[in-house]
Amino acid sequence: MERKRNIILIGFMGSGKTSVGLKLSYRMRIPVEDTDRQIERREGRSIREIFDTQGEQAFRRMETELLREIRNRNYERIVSVGGGTPVLPENRELLRSCGTVVYLRIRPETVYERLKGDVNRPLLQCEDPRGRIRELMEARRDAYEECADIAVDVDELAMEELLTVIVRELEKHRKARDGSGRGAADGGGKMKLLVINGPNLNFLGIREKSVYGTQDYQYLLDRIADKGTETGSEITVFQSNHEGAIIDRIQEAYFDGTQGIVINPGAYTHYSYAIRDALASVTVPKVEIHISDITKREEFRKVSVTAPVCDRQIFGQGLDGYLQAIDYLLGLG
Repeated sequence: MERKRNIILIGFMGSGKTSVGLKLSYRMRIPVEDTDRQIERREGRSIREIFDTQGEQAFRRMETELLREIRNRNYERIVSVGGGTPVLPENRELLRSCGTVVYLRIRPETVYERLKGDVNRPLLQCEDPRGRIRELMEARRDAYEECADIAVDVDELAMEELLTVIVRELEKHRKARDGSGRGAADGGGKMKLLVINGPNLNFLGIREKSVYGTQDYQYLLDRIADKGTETGSEITVFQSNHEGAIIDRIQEAYFDGTQGIVINPGAYTHYSYAIRDALASVTVPKVEIHISDITKREEFRKVSVTAPVCDRQIFGQGLDGYLQAIDYLLGLG
């Protein structure tokens, strides 16, 4: 049977499956479902109430039936499943047939810190929740590993970092599954990137040559085009001296399938909260780039209001910084 295109999130309770599912749905433009919430809606009761009245085995059977339904669907979803779903061998087989299984791996200490005091976790309502977490995780570890196509350690990653890792690993897995053995940068399917240049970047080679160099804007465009050819990626370059136009282009990236953004906001870096908010709204990987070393210039240039919503900031590398940013988005740098 052909593997479904769903993305299935598994992992121990507290690993962040629900939150990751929602954020990943936004980034990848794929609807998300949570099997626990679906079961609660169908039964008209909470998971804890189901455990209390019918027991864990009855709940596991409900999970199995729902997985069968997901397997037989012909549309794509991100599906977050309960922490104990992979325990049953039948469920592991169903999970594998439903789509690409991503295991969010977490340490027991992190689980405890995230869930202590949570009264809605029936399996942790005991005298020693720490010990219970370690016991359950040890018992389930092999089941998680057995059905996972991808495993990602979540403990040390902020949400945006975690999403970036998952998207990259999904792309690598897709390439390997399709038999190309190539990443996005190897020509096995083009990755769609957007480079945005803000005010005065079109005056490269004219403005402050001692700071920005003598090469003109067309030279930069040619280097980016060459990079696209070299990496097999589709790179669009947009430049505007107007704040609203830049915001419009960032928002357009949400709808046009853009998978990564390189942005040099120019002077807007230091005060445009509107551009900052637009960047925060489009949750694809983003790199802020500056040609000069902004840390060694005027005081106002040392402050960036846009960098905090980007995954990385590159400065002081001249025009090479753009190529470094592209490599980062392609997973090459």
